[in-house]
Amino acid sequence: MSIQVPTVRHVSARAAGNAAARTGGVEVGDLLVQYLADLGVEYVFGVPGGAIEPLYNALARSQRRGGPRPVVARHETGAAFMADGYARQTGGLGVCCATTGPGATNLLTGVCSAYENHVPLLVITAQTALAHFGRGAFQESSCTAVNTVGMFQHCTRYNTLVSHVEQFERKLVAALMAAFQPTPGPVHLSIPLDLLRQPASADRPGIDVTATLQRPALVDRNAVTRLGEYLEDARKAVFVVGEGCGEAVSALLAVAAECDAVVIATPHGKGLVSPYHPLFRGIVGFAGHSSAIEALLDPQVDTVVLAGTSLGEWAAGGWDAGASLDVRLIHVDSMEANLMRSPTATLHVRGRISTVFECLRDRLRERTCDGAPARWRGAALSFAEAAMLARGKPVRHFRLDIEPGGDRDDAVPIKPQRLMHELTRLLPPNARFLVDTGNSTAWAIHYLHPFDRRLAGVRYAGASLFRGSFEFAAMGWAIGAAIGTALGGDGGPVVCITGDGSLLMNGQELTVAVQERLPVIFVILNDGALGMIKHGQRLAQAEPIGYRLPEIDYCKYADAMDVAAYCIRSARDLQALDIETLCSRAGPTLLDVRIDPEEVPPIHARIKVLEGTA
Repeated sequence: MSIQVPTVRHVSARAAGNAAARTGGVEVGDLLVQYLADLGVEYVFGVPGGAIEPLYNALARSQRRGGPRPVVARHETGAAFMADGYARQTGGLGVCCATTGPGATNLLTGVCSAYENHVPLLVITAQTALAHFGRGAFQESSCTAVNTVGMFQHCTRYNTLVSHVEQFERKLVAALMAAFQPTPGPVHLSIPLDLLRQPASADRPGIDVTATLQRPALVDRNAVTRLGEYLEDARKAVFVVGEGCGEAVSALLAVAAECDAVVIATPHGKGLVSPYHPLFRGIVGFAGHSSAIEALLDPQVDTVVLAGTSLGEWAAGGWDAGASLDVRLIHVDSMEANLMRSPTATLHVRGRISTVFECLRDRLRERTCDGAPARWRGAALSFAEAAMLARGKPVRHFRLDIEPGGDRDDAVPIKPQRLMHELTRLLPPNARFLVDTGNSTAWAIHYLHPFDRRLAGVRYAGASLFRGSFEFAAMGWAIGAAIGTALGGDGGPVVCITGDGSLLMNGQELTVAVQERLPVIFVILNDGALGMIKHGQRLAQAEPIGYRLPEIDYCKYADAMDVAAYCIRSARDLQALDIETLCSRAGPTLLDVRIDPEEVPPIHARIKVLEGTA
């Protein structure tokens, strides 16, 4: 069999000039930016370099006319984390870019994190000029060198080299479609230097990409009908809210109310349901609450409805096997990959989750249209409690079984449990919390319960107030993601809860918040250790090694970057802060919180998994 070797079409100076005249001087980079503008993308996060310079030239032209502009990260991993945070905040597309070679490989951790957490990113990397492939060009990463396209193959939904101008629009739109459907995630286009600066084939987008990306509302109607019948016949039901329920939460809670069901959440879904909701019983899985486990194990429960969850270790690590995969389980999801995690479920309901629960809500309400009372009445808020919520005041304590000790302790140094309690109390209801991998995550999942007004009968926004880099669990994610969240946000406070280990990995990105004048509050749990390693080794009776970090005054670190900083040793120090000023400052704030290093985080279920005893 003979092999045809494709030839690369080079554009002569005269031909390029003629093409540029036809397109009004629009280069491929300009056309790419115009597509982003059509999608409402405001920022491209990345680090410049020689091979990707034409894209930055296009972004400069775009910025002058008020279109998408660049945000320069300090490391490409940080750029991907920022794009991740921006995408989650806006519900749209995050975009990050890097030059060829090490720029592209530096993106990988952030792209893998977005892949595992189903975050739609467009990842643009450059290549050296096509004519230089295989010649040992500076930072070459083509198929004949360090093959970056090959590296991205296993962490993207679409991954390709664009080798001809005629391919560009078709491949770009195909990538955008893959980023959102059927399973969201990152997509990657690798574009050579010479192609990026070639004249585009058209002076404006030739495809209506917004129409192309419209999400269908398709559902399996037969399965929804069966689910309705199960709920009508259920003796007692539990609803489990996962990360895929963002736009569906309002309808889901309405269905749960009609069914007098208990609601719990995975760590991923924690920020979607108010902890003060009268039906809510806490978090199941990593660092979760015994009240959530008890709700699942209640012998009266005969129906468990999972919605929008992958059932990975974060969500299912603390579940009893008999409570998760048996005849009581019904799994609602739009992603087949998630449904594959529950093969023994009684029923799989496929479709857009919001549409499924809207159909169920309408079906169940039809049964009470004659004025008959709904099954849910005892959980309703009183008028007085609703008025307190409207004024930003807490109601009586929610029904979560929190591990005792610490959250009200006045000890010095401050206990992490008390820190989480005070953050909840001091910050306004619209604060968004991003937590980093490590003990930060465990403390926050269990003890941080953002006070908000999102209850049945009160305006409910589906955007999560609590986010983490679950599944891939990349340290330092929250630092970059908080910046992206602030840039994509509505002006509400953004709080990054991270550890000293994560800060030492990615703390340079704080200077981006300085440069962009973003009022992000960075809360550093400073215990001079990789805390999860330290306590994990102790709980597992392993050798105590490799967890120590130097004692660092992070206020001095912050001062060197022109970041306002406060050292927090006690609850009184926290209470003395002017939170309103911190939330409105034109720039970031760092809280160097000297926590009690001996407090053990709620990670016992994780240790059992590592030991093979779970």
